Amino acid sequence: MEIKKYETALRDDILTWIKDIEKVDVLVGIPSFNSEDTIKKVIKEAIKGLVTYFPGKRKAILISDGGSLDNTREKAYAVELPKEVERKVTIYRGRPGKGTSFRGIFEAATLLKVKACVVVDSDLKSIKPEWIKYLAEPIMKGKAEYITPHYLRHKYDSTITNLIVYPLTRALYGYQIRQPIGGEFGLSRDIASFFFQQDVWDTDVAGFGIDIWMTTLAINEGFKIGQANLGLKIHQAKDPSSDLSYMLKQVLGTLFYMMGEYKKNWIKITKSHEVSSLNRCEKANKLMPITVDFEKLTGEFVNGFNQFAPLYKEILSHDNFLMIQETAEKAKAGKIVSISNELWARTIFDFAFTFHAWACNRRRLIDILTPLYFGRTASHFYKVDSLSNEQAEKLVKQQAEAFEKEKHYLIEKFRVWENING
Repeated sequence: MEIKKYETALRDDILTWIKDIEKVDVLVGIPSFNSEDTIKKVIKEAIKGLVTYFPGKRKAILISDGGSLDNTREKAYAVELPKEVERKVTIYRGRPGKGTSFRGIFEAATLLKVKACVVVDSDLKSIKPEWIKYLAEPIMKGKAEYITPHYLRHKYDSTITNLIVYPLTRALYGYQIRQPIGGEFGLSRDIASFFFQQDVWDTDVAGFGIDIWMTTLAINEGFKIGQANLGLKIHQAKDPSSDLSYMLKQVLGTLFYMMGEYKKNWIKITKSHEVSSLNRCEKANKLMPITVDFEKLTGEFVNGFNQFAPLYKEILSHDNFLMIQETAEKAKAGKIVSISNELWARTIFDFAFTFHAWACNRRRLIDILTPLYFGRTASHFYKVDSLSNEQAEKLVKQQAEAFEKEKHYLIEKFRVWENING
């Protein structure tokens, strides 16, 4: 029998730790990599949350590190712990990436027979003790098996989520999950065990594909889902005009792939429904500003279109190509980039369909999409530039509604293709 190189993400030291403490009611898992500036605060706030809201329960914190080159692990060990909270800092085994870090947490949660597992990012600046309560308590009470976060974020933040992942996930599967790739989650032991047992850890799921993979499985495998209002999220945010192509490739590659796995489900869904919020929304202080390089976004769009125009002509429908082409020509002439909600929805659908129609070079397809993503980002930012964050959020939801209305376009493309190919 062939033995896989990494059948477990856990090293011997953590397996011994698990054997020693045997069981835990609430486990907080923190995937980390080069987070020396923020890890201590994240751990301290997690401890406060565990001690304040889960007295009398067995509690533990696991830092699942990707081999940080800074002092992340040393600073994690330096945090003083109350006697009632266990802690372990470990370097996971397997392919480097956020998903593998999660895998170690899922495995530990399974072996520790937890009642609830909470996962929080290590680069958080706004985490509060209440986050642990909001993510774990509904799991403990049986109100949900999988909890996604709902944040208040700056109108220029979270562009991959706002412009692609949220509207596409909502249109496909009918769940209005606002942050499908949020970073903070609550999980039952059953779903953590289910995730751990999947054979995906040599794919993009081992990297940035993990969040959308989890959410897609939770929806389609029938787990009970809820949302936790966490208020303001401040983390190491990036300028949306910077290079996000690596993350975009892994997230969309996973999202598009999962469309094929669950086509029998989403092709029958015609409308979406709200997902229960499990606590009241907190009021946020003023959101931290994010600087955007509009000129760079526009330049990436125009230059990318010129480079990939022959491929866009193949991937996009004739009408969609002509509209994108006209937009690029106007942008080159100095006019503001403007891509409508409907055109953007059909563009994403064209790429999602092509991902399945192409037998190879699928990862390259996401590279080709990236300039159009920058163009859509510029278009969206121009529209929300003078708006408040609350007003900008309404435009994000209008875009999601456009994805739902245009879904027939995607379904028809698949049906025609299947009829031709038998």
